[in-house]
Amino acid sequence: MGTITLRQAAAWCGGTVEEKYADVEFRGANNDTRVLKPGQLFVALQGARDGHEFIDDAMKKGAAAVLCTRMVGDYPAIYVSDPRLALGEIARRERMRIGMQVVGITGSVGKSTTKEMVAQVLGTTFRTAKTPANHNNDIGMPMAILDMPEDTQVAVVEMGMNHFREIAYLSRIARPDIAAITNIGTMHIEFLGSQEGIRKAKMEILEGMAPDARLLLNGDDTMLRSLTQQPEQPIIYFGSDEQCSVYATDEAQDGDILRFTVHDDGGDSFPVQLHLEGQHYVSDALAAITVGLAMGVEPERIQAGLDSFRNMAGRQEILQLGGMTIIKDCYNAGPESVEAALKVLGSKPGRRVAVLGDMLELGACAPAEHYRIGRMAAQKCDLVYAYGPNAGRVISGCLTGGMDALHSRAFTEKEKLIEKLESTLKPGDYVLVKGSHGMHMEQIVDALMKNKN
Repeated sequence: MGTITLRQAAAWCGGTVEEKYADVEFRGANNDTRVLKPGQLFVALQGARDGHEFIDDAMKKGAAAVLCTRMVGDYPAIYVSDPRLALGEIARRERMRIGMQVVGITGSVGKSTTKEMVAQVLGTTFRTAKTPANHNNDIGMPMAILDMPEDTQVAVVEMGMNHFREIAYLSRIARPDIAAITNIGTMHIEFLGSQEGIRKAKMEILEGMAPDARLLLNGDDTMLRSLTQQPEQPIIYFGSDEQCSVYATDEAQDGDILRFTVHDDGGDSFPVQLHLEGQHYVSDALAAITVGLAMGVEPERIQAGLDSFRNMAGRQEILQLGGMTIIKDCYNAGPESVEAALKVLGSKPGRRVAVLGDMLELGACAPAEHYRIGRMAAQKCDLVYAYGPNAGRVISGCLTGGMDALHSRAFTEKEKLIEKLESTLKPGDYVLVKGSHGMHMEQIVDALMKNKN
C-alpha cells in the first residue's frame, strides 16, 4: 500500500484538514479499532454505534489520522460530511493512481470461490492482490483497495449486494477492466423482488466499466444468456455449451479430485484438475480460466494455479472427528448452494446426515424454497436435522419426499440440536452442516469438535 497525505486525501474526497496536519501520512484504512493497524486512517462511521466514540481509542492504538465529520480532540483528521462516501472516493482515486488492472467478480452464488480462483490463476503471472473475506461491500471493498500494495499489477475485487445501486457504487470505485458474473440465483430476492431484479442489480457492475472493458458471463445461466438489453461492452461467455467462447467437457469426479477439459474458441484445449468435490465448481473454475485466458496467462500456468487452489475455511471444509467426516459449509447458503452441497453429500458412502440452517433473505419465497430443499434432502440423506424459523418447512418437505419422522426433525434451539447430534452421530457418518451466515451454524461444528476432544 502506498502512503497518502491528509492533504492529498482531503483534495480527493472534498474534505478539509488543518494545515498543521496536512502532511501527515497514512497507509490503509480501518473502521474497527479491534483490528486497526498502526499507521492506518480510522474511519468514524455511523453504525449501530457512532464511530466518533472510538476516535480516542483508535489514536491510542496507533491510527495515523481520522476520517470524521466533527472534531473530537486535537488529532490529525480529515473532516467530511459523509465518511463512507469519502472513503469510497479516496479508494477510487488510489486505484487510479496505482494504475492496476481490476477484475470485478459478482453473482448470486460462488463469487467468493471464483474470486479466490481468479486470484490464484492470475497470481502465477502477475503481482496480484484480492479483497479478503467479507470485504465485498461499500466499506470493506474500499478499505481492501487502500490496503493493496503499491506495486499491484492486478486486483481481484469481489462485489456483493442485497439492494439496488450497491453494485453500481462499488463498480464506480473499482472501475473493472474485466468483470465476471457467476450466475443469477435467488439470494437477496427479498429485497430485489425477482430474478429479473437480481439480474438488473448484478448488471450494475457495467456502470464503472469503460466501453472496451470485457464482460464475462456464465453461458449456462438462462438469465445471463438471455439478456433483455445488450451492453456495449464485449461479452465473453463461459460454460458447458460449445457455443460459449470457453467451455468444459469430460467432467468427472475422481474421489476428491474434480477433472475436466477446457476448450477455447481458438480451438485449443487443455485438462484441468481441482482438489474439490462437486461439479458446481466447474463453473467457478471456468470463470477463472476465462479471466486468465483473456489476460494472456499461459494454459500451463492456469493449470498450475487451479491445481494448487484450496477452498476457503468454512466452505466445504472437511473435518475428521471420531471416525466421522464433517463437511463444514457455514459461510453462507442459498437454494442453489444448498442443492449443490446436498448432491455432494448424496454421493458419499455410509450414513449421510444433513444439518441445515435457514436460508436468509428469500422473502416471500422462503417457505417454498425451504420445503423444496427438504424434499431434495429426503432423496440424498439418511437423516435431516433442520434449525431456524423455517425448519418446519424443511422437515415438511422431507416427509413429503418420503423420509419418515424418525429420520427428520426440526429444532428451534441450537443447544437441543447439538445434544441430538452428540447422541446420534457415530463413526462412518458423513455430516453436512450448512446454513446462511446469520444462522451461525459454525457454532454447531465448534461444539461437536470441542465436546468430542
